[in-house]
This record gives sequence, structure tokens and C-alpha cells, in this order.
Amino acid sequence: MKTALATVTLSGTLREKFEAAAKAGFQGVEIFENDLTQFDGSPKDVRRMAQDLGLEIIALQPFRDMEGMPEPMRSQKAKMLQHKIDVAHELGTNRLLFCSNVQPYSSADRDVCAADLFALAEIAKKEGIMLGYEALAWGYHIADYHQAWDLVKRVDHPNLGIILDTFHMFSRGNTLDVLRDDIPLNKIALVQVADAPSLQMDVLQYSRHFRCFPGQGDMPVVEFLQVLKDKGFDDYLSHEIFNDEFRSSSPLEKAIDGMRSLIWLDDQTVSKREEKTAPIVAPQVSDVEFIEFAIEGESGEALTNTLAQLGFHETHKHRSKNVSLMRQGNINLILNREPKSQAHEHFQKHGVSVCAMAFASENVKATLSLAERYRVERFDNQAGPGELNIPALRGIGDSLVYLVSADAAVRFFEVDFKPIQGIQGETGVGLTRFDHIGQTVSNTDFLSATFFYKSLFGFDIDASQDLPDIHGLVVSRTALSKDKRVRIPLNMTNARGASAQRFIQKSKGSGVHQIAFACEDVFAAAKNIDSEKQLPIPQNYYRDIEARFGLSPDLIKKLQSHNIMYDKNDEGEFFHFYTEEVHGVFFEVVQRVGGYSRYGEANAFVRLASQARQEKK
Repeated sequence: MKTALATVTLSGTLREKFEAAAKAGFQGVEIFENDLTQFDGSPKDVRRMAQDLGLEIIALQPFRDMEGMPEPMRSQKAKMLQHKIDVAHELGTNRLLFCSNVQPYSSADRDVCAADLFALAEIAKKEGIMLGYEALAWGYHIADYHQAWDLVKRVDHPNLGIILDTFHMFSRGNTLDVLRDDIPLNKIALVQVADAPSLQMDVLQYSRHFRCFPGQGDMPVVEFLQVLKDKGFDDYLSHEIFNDEFRSSSPLEKAIDGMRSLIWLDDQTVSKREEKTAPIVAPQVSDVEFIEFAIEGESGEALTNTLAQLGFHETHKHRSKNVSLMRQGNINLILNREPKSQAHEHFQKHGVSVCAMAFASENVKATLSLAERYRVERFDNQAGPGELNIPALRGIGDSLVYLVSADAAVRFFEVDFKPIQGIQGETGVGLTRFDHIGQTVSNTDFLSATFFYKSLFGFDIDASQDLPDIHGLVVSRTALSKDKRVRIPLNMTNARGASAQRFIQKSKGSGVHQIAFACEDVFAAAKNIDSEKQLPIPQNYYRDIEARFGLSPDLIKKLQSHNIMYDKNDEGEFFHFYTEEVHGVFFEVVQRVGGYSRYGEANAFVRLASQARQEKK
């Protein structure tokens, strides 16, 4: 598979875009004409720059409103094409791309349009240029790719082919039938792959602001590529992404994201040319093995006090480092005070914070191999003599993700830690395991974060939800392991005053802001929590749920006395309460009854408002 991207996908100057594409491993670039027009140098300079970086310029684009125009515009378009062909020669590319006409005064007559395109293709033929024609989803007469194919087929010229753009195809609800049954390989001028979340809105605005890399949205891009591979396609796959966040992000980071998405897309499909007989599947994650906090001295005292009221005790000390372990049920919380460690570096930048978490993987070696393939950076952990050298990857923000074997004969703490005498009999308050772990990310990292879990760990990604904060909307998507035992809600906002942005400001970057523990009896778990450490829930909330769910006065009283919230659906019931925020992190205790699998989202706006009030105190 050959990989390319259109320069419009990335932020920065043309040189910065080229350098980012080359470092990420792309082989080619499409030059968006705006990038060339504003470049302070000749097309030959651009060609040399690309060659020096090992990049092929695969196309110059886009040209607009080329077919069905009245005179004298028709003649002017032909003259313009000749000028652009001269530029293409200087750039060293033999492909020019143009879009279906969007002008209301253009001709709807297919024969007229075909004659125009034939004349342009004849000009291209003399110059050794291939023209690509693309159906814009908002084209005035031609908006679907099967209409574009009908026109290209009418023209029947060797120097005119169709451009297949997944965004324009799927935003219009097109099927793959025409591609599968009618379009031959030699008439495909270029393939551009883009994804997008499922949204109902004006298609032009949708296109200009919400495209994303394959696998980051909801479009059937995997099925698309499989159809192409079944036909024997082996030309470039190119990104053409219009996205506000991409254009305000590091070009290298987004280029790496784009390369990861193309490798992942290739891995989900097979072809007769490949040795693999099935898509590459990420090894499953079965649980969260531990969460690690970076603290120093007494700086984490408020954190440990809150955890103590949730029934946690320091049960183990590390054999050689200033690291301790708090346990309850199958929950492991590491407190890392070691001065020469990644945790210390994390503390220096973010203060008391979650610096790492560990997944129990069914195949650690295969996950590490996949991480290398997807350009995920390894972290070299420094283990002492006789200690476990747990492999780690760079995760969201500055945090790490450790990988332990799900079927290991011994747990990590049985090797690296020594039990603290005298407290082994402590049982806590009935917390059993990690239920979910909330991470707040910047708007520029939101898509990257969800795709990190999807590509590397095979997590499913829930549809996004809008959570109303009193200072603006918070957008949330949850990454879930296949068996739903590991749940990671990811939250972001564009509103400066909303909770997600406040967490980022406090923690100085993306990271874990919420840790939810499962329990068997939420009322027993709540008894130990001092009232000042509970997140207070307003009385109006309890009057509301009493009316909505028909709850008994006795149950309402019990809920209210411990600031416990409630939800119910066809699957079952959900009880949960929150602690106050401590160093940018808050804790939640949840009890699921029956098959309830959600997160009490209906209560989120109340929780967010209560946290905002606490912030002002």
C-alpha cells in the first residue's frame, strides 16, 4: 500500500507539512493549490524540496467548475488548464484533480458536460497528464459518485478518470455497489480516504470542519478499502482532511496520526497480494491492573486521606524504591514518590496526578509489536535487579500505559513489593474493581485519543454524547474493551469555562480526571465518607428522581443522606456517588444492578454544576 496526504490536512508552512509527512513515513503528497500559491518560491523549488525529503508529488488540486460552463467561461477554463499543466510539469506530477460544478448557472446536460471534459482530456493527453474528476457532495448537478462515474464513462477518454473520496461518497449515503460492480481499476484516477462522525447537518459545513482520519469516525471505510483490494487496487491511498483541530495542531503529531490510521485501515482488510489471510486483530485487554499516582513528600496527603475514607490502605512497600501500594478488592493504586522516575518527571510538570495505568493483556508481545507498527512510542523503564521490567507505552498526554500478562502466574506486587505487616486483615468498604476511568483531553487530541484505544487495544468506541455543563457543552466518547470490563470515557470541550477545560488547566494537560470504583453495596461504601469530602447534590435533584422514577420516600431519604445519585433503564438500576475533587482528580463509587451498562449520563449535568459550585468555594 502506498500512502499520501493532501497538504490541506496539516497545519504549518508547505515545508513544515512536507517535513511532517516525510517523518511520519508518507511516500507522497497532494499539493493543495492554496499551499502552492502562498509558497515563497517556484514550483521547481517545491519539487526539489519534496525530492530531498523522499516524497513524490502525486497530484495538484483542486480545480473547480470545469464542466458545463457558458462561454466565455468555457474557453477560459481550457486556457487555465494549460497554465496549470505547465505548473504540474514543474512540480513533477502527472495528475490534476477537479471537482463537480457547484454553480447554479452551469449546464445540467450530461452530453454538454461530457464534451467539455473530453476537450480538457485531449489537452491533458498531449501533455501526458491524467485528469481526475470528483463528485462534490454539494455539487449542483453531480453530487454522487455514481453520477460522476456516469459522466466519466460518457467521456470515455484514457486521460480522464474518477476520483473516489470516501467522505463525499458516504456523507451522501452512497453504497459501494457501483464501485464493486461497474468501475474498472484503470478508470480510478486517485483514492482519497477520510472519515467523519455520524452527524446530521449541512454537508458543506460537515465537510469543512468534521472530517477525520479513517477509524476516527463512523463511516464504512474498512468496507470501502476491502472492495478496492478485491478489485486488485495497489495505487496510493491519500488523506484529504478538512478539520479545524487538525489545522491548529502540531503537523508532525497529526501526520503520525494519519499514518497510523492508514496502517490500521490496511490491517483491517486483506487482498490476494498479501500473505495474511485475515485482518489483524489487536490482542484483547481483560482488565485494569493498576493506576499509578505521582506524588512527593506530603503533597499527596489530601489524596491519600480521601482514598482512606474509601476503604484503601497501604498494604505493600516497594522493595527498592520509594513507592507504596494501596489495595482493596482487585483494585491496585500505586503511590510513586521515587525521585529518579518517570513519576517524578510527571509530578514536576503536572503536580499530584495520575502518571500511568496498566492493562492486563492477553498477548503483551503482540501488543508491543502492534504499537511499533502504529508508531506508538515505547518507554524504557528502569528496573532494578530481580524486579519486573514491565513494558510501557506513551499514552494520552504525558502518561504511560503499562502492559502486564493477563495470565501471569504471579501479580506484579508479589514480585516487586513487600507486604506491610499488621494490615493484611483490612477489608475496606466493599469496593471490588475499577469500573471506569475518565480522561480529559484537549480538543486537538480528542480524535487521536479515541483512536489510540481503538487501534492498539481493539476497543470499541461509543457514539459521542453532549454533556451540558453550566459553562458550555462537554463532548464525551467511551472506549470499551470487547467484554466491556474496561471502560474509558474521554471528554473534551471547546468552552473555556467548562469542567473539562478546568481539569486540563489544573493538571497542565490531558490526563485522568475521574476514577470510578465498582462496589456491591453503595450505601455501605458511602458510610465512611465525611460529608465535607462528598460532592453535595442539591435537594431539587432528589425531588426530580422521586417524580420520574416513582421511588419510595425511604429510598429517597437514604440516597439524599449520602449524596447518592440514581438512574434506571430497561437493563437495570445504577447507584453512584462522587467525592470532592482532589488535585484535579475525583472518585466515583458505583453499584450496577441487573444488566445496567451505562454511566448515569442523565445525572451528568447535576454533577457538573455541583463541581462548578465547589470550584468557587
